[in-house]
Amino acid sequence: MLSTPQLQLLAAALLAAIAGTAPRMVWLDRAPTAQPATASATALMTVDSATALADACAPGMFLDDGACVQLPQDESWGEDPVGAPEGESRWNGHFDRRGQWQAYEQIPRRPERPADYDAYVYPIPPGLPGGHHVVSGYDLDLPDTMQRRGRTLHAVGHGAVDLPQRRGTPIRMIGLEHQVGDARVLWVGEFMGQSVLTLHTVREGGREREYVMIFGHIDAAAEGLKRGALVHEGEVIAFVGNTGSPELVHLHLEARRVRDGVDGRKLWPGGVLSEHKTIVCDPRNVLPLKDAAR
Repeated sequence: MLSTPQLQLLAAALLAAIAGTAPRMVWLDRAPTAQPATASATALMTVDSATALADACAPGMFLDDGACVQLPQDESWGEDPVGAPEGESRWNGHFDRRGQWQAYEQIPRRPERPADYDAYVYPIPPGLPGGHHVVSGYDLDLPDTMQRRGRTLHAVGHGAVDLPQRRGTPIRMIGLEHQVGDARVLWVGEFMGQSVLTLHTVREGGREREYVMIFGHIDAAAEGLKRGALVHEGEVIAFVGNTGSPELVHLHLEARRVRDGVDGRKLWPGGVLSEHKTIVCDPRNVLPLKDAAR
């Protein structure tokens, strides 16, 4: 016959089962241990006795007031809840300058992220009238006819944001949304004109992902900046220019997510734009929000 504590737990389990929330419980073949009434009584429970009680439960279960309770099977149970949802990649395409259809994989803006570019923090002050930052935004998720084209442009579509500003304006490192630790410099030198490439670790989708940020068309990098250096948020890494893009003095800011199985620390410029190494991403997925930065 069940004891009073067992009857109470069984009744609670039955009620929870009706609601569909009960974990699976298995009773031990002995009555539950009574709770010690005093501190001196608590001291009588030795490590060996506590271990023996815990060993009475099967693997994947834990002891709770005399009952073995099944641990949740959801893989995310117990994980650090901090982090952003993981943006899902999608396929899109456009006609290139030769009129040939080009299909590509890209990560569009997540629905919960603001569409307004002015909602985000950038590495330089606003350079457009009205305090706006972006003169040309991300469009690789749009239909072919809506993607950027131009007589002087080398490629169709735009996988970044262009931020116009005066030549020589300092470019300061920003911490990405849910970034873990400092950014690491991957490259300083010729890439998209003169460029600085940085590697960031971001908590996303319940795990840590790596992102490469491209600071392109700069006038020059900060003195002494080199591959492997760690850079703190707010630190000057470069200066605005127009190298490789003489029509407009601006900062080209691009985000690319490193693919699974690729070590971002080993990436060199030749592999950063490879679809086998990284996936181009709408920068609004990882740029910090102004409201969150206050």
